[in-house]
Amino acid sequence: MSPDGRTRILYEEEDRDSVGGLSGSSVMKPGKTIALSDYEGKAVLLNLWGSWCAPCRGEADELERLDRRTEDANIRFLGVNVRDNRRSAQDFMHNLDVTYPSVYDPDGKVALALDGLPLSTVPITLVLDDEHGVAAIFLGSVTAEKVMPEIRKVV
Repeated sequence: MSPDGRTRILYEEEDRDSVGGLSGSSVMKPGKTIALSDYEGKAVLLNLWGSWCAPCRGEADELERLDRRTEDANIRFLGVNVRDNRRSAQDFMHNLDVTYPSVYDPDGKVALALDGLPLSTVPITLVLDDEHGVAAIFLGSVTAEKVMPEIRKVV
């Protein structure tokens, strides 16, 4: 559950908890492991999604455009596919032209690295600073207008 029913939670630098140990199999390349540690020194926009989630489908194009718009900044995008089967997740990424990588997490083990954070629903988008401290959490779908101010703070 989110604190006080908020859909946007912001953390000051001194209050940020780091996300660690997040890794798993790639949605699109099952033999490849993707880890948050692959993005050392980079801010990360982390998006938890499911192919069955209508708001996730609705925000996919917006996130893809935002990823392209920030490709020269010190931020990378990473998805985490939750409670899904791999074929549906792959179809989602292919059909919606999602090009940034996603970790396949059908049973929620990868999401355990986010323990203590409000993860009551999907989509959830986290903005992590370059030390992978949680700077912002957005519960529900996001737009560039909502998330860009928080990206600017961490890059």
